[in-house]
Amino acid sequence: MLTSFITLLLFQVLGEAIAFALPVPIPGPVIGMILLLLWLIARQEQDSTLIRSATHFLRHLSLLFIPAAVGIMTQFDRLLAEWPAILIAVFVSTLASIILTAWLVRGLDDGD
Repeated sequence: MLTSFITLLLFQVLGEAIAFALPVPIPGPVIGMILLLLWLIARQEQDSTLIRSATHFLRHLSLLFIPAAVGIMTQFDRLLAEWPAILIAVFVSTLASIILTAWLVRGLDDGD
């Protein structure tokens, strides 16, 4: 489990380093996840300890929402001032996600 945690942490740090070094508008953890995905694809085998560790972390995913909730409570005045822009951004991004998902499912459907 420790090796898997170090692997996940290594890819996150690598993603953060790339995001810091290059002028890309992609967050470091996202870059790290993409690198992890590419590494797993290149290995072409399942890593059972990594799967077990990731599953364990996913069980406690709700804890990661606590900082976001605290941020919302501390920035409530700003949210009230900017709610129209936030509402539009949420609506547009949700609509784009639904359209993209439908397009991908349709494209990946093998016709069965």
